[in-house]
Amino acid sequence: MRYDVVVVGAGPTGLMLACELRLAGARTLVLERLAEPVGFSKALGVHARTVELLDMRGLGEAFQADAPKLRGGNFASLGVPLDFSSIDTRHPYALFVPQVRTEELLTGRALELGAELRRGHALTSLEQDADGVTVSVSGPEGPYEVECAYLVGCDGGSSTVRKLLGIDFPGQDPHMFAVIADARFREELPHGEGMGPMRPYGVMRHDLRAWFAAFPLEPGVFRATLAFFDRPYADRRAPVTEEDVRAALTEVAGSDFGMHDVRWLSRLTDTSRQAERYRDGRVLLAGDACHIHLPAGGQGLNLGFQDAVNLGWKLGATVADTAPPELLDTYEAERRPIAASVLRNTRAQAVLIDPDPRFEGLRELMIELLRVPETNRHLAGLISALDVRYPMPGEHPLLGRRVPDLPLATEDGARRLSTYFHAARGVLLTLDAHKVSGDEAAAWKDRVDLVTAEGVAEPGSAVDGLAALLIRPDGYICWAGTPKTGTDGLTNALRTWFGPPAV
Repeated sequence: MRYDVVVVGAGPTGLMLACELRLAGARTLVLERLAEPVGFSKALGVHARTVELLDMRGLGEAFQADAPKLRGGNFASLGVPLDFSSIDTRHPYALFVPQVRTEELLTGRALELGAELRRGHALTSLEQDADGVTVSVSGPEGPYEVECAYLVGCDGGSSTVRKLLGIDFPGQDPHMFAVIADARFREELPHGEGMGPMRPYGVMRHDLRAWFAAFPLEPGVFRATLAFFDRPYADRRAPVTEEDVRAALTEVAGSDFGMHDVRWLSRLTDTSRQAERYRDGRVLLAGDACHIHLPAGGQGLNLGFQDAVNLGWKLGATVADTAPPELLDTYEAERRPIAASVLRNTRAQAVLIDPDPRFEGLRELMIELLRVPETNRHLAGLISALDVRYPMPGEHPLLGRRVPDLPLATEDGARRLSTYFHAARGVLLTLDAHKVSGDEAAAWKDRVDLVTAEGVAEPGSAVDGLAALLIRPDGYICWAGTPKTGTDGLTNALRTWFGPPAV
């Protein structure tokens, strides 16, 4: 077959997946139905865990260049910022990076790594058997077919791939709808009431169960959102007009504030749904194709990005025939509960942003709880995805958790752990070469790199007292050894996550 994997959709999820697959050596084709990249940004930022993953792939500096750092997150726009600094990370912030820029950077990286990208080519049907997938495509020069070993649908909430597979997409219907405009305003916008520091302009209308909120995208340009609760609403796919937004502004805030130079119009709801399964044979789903939700807290793009990093190395190893048989199944087993958690917290936020006077006591109570450090820390870990923990065999408390970007003291001098993951390979880190040897992993050297360090340059880290760690390509710890236990269980962990040893 000409391609190992066909990825459908060139949004952030599909592009990052293409990068990961190419790092694993998979021949990768990306099909995108739109002829040109979208010129507007739905998502506007990347959270701390995504920044960490970008660092691990050598992309951190490019994303951080000229990007403002948002030191506090938000939960339901309640006015009490989430404190990311309470978590052990080099990046206790979210980066303000418009989606257009994210896609530009990831496109460049995917092409640099050798992925093929076809814009204006839409998947129309697919057929699979035990040996592969045949994809029918409609392109600018007519229909054609592509054969591949695996197909991944990263084609959004109305995913064609998901529908062709007949995978149900159950969830909750909306009780809120909103219209959005990126525009300039001739008159000064009113300063906000109760929508938090992230949206300093706006009006809250408890009597209408509606609100207007805005924040600056760039000098003179604002993203304005008008939200209404429990009203009849237009179809999500129906076009939004300037008149729609002006009428909504006038109803809620008493004026359209001289809105002009409108750059983008859209609408959203708090619909939340999750695919019943993420895999059907040789076809998988990732990103919005398997979960949609209210974009509260800016979690959507990040959720899909992390789907891609989880899936990429596993699918790459499967294509290379080095993966254990069950490895690909762990993608859904690990990522589906994470998406369910995001749906749960965004549904809670949808209730908290509803200005119904009956919910005022709930909002006030939640504001009090956000001022409690332990509660704030819990929600910061949830929204940023820094507290994700995957189920893994073993009893050590670090198993299944992300490894911090440790500053290592090595023979070559000081070096960050993240720099060893640029090739998306596993890493066996020995923190004291005199206590734990990496010889046991020699038979996996084609998939796992041995990193020897004298220790961690900064005391008090989460790995104090450990002698060695086995870390997956996505940065999650899958084995931990102490000076007392030595390499007990290491061979089993290598087989579990990286397949049989090389002959």
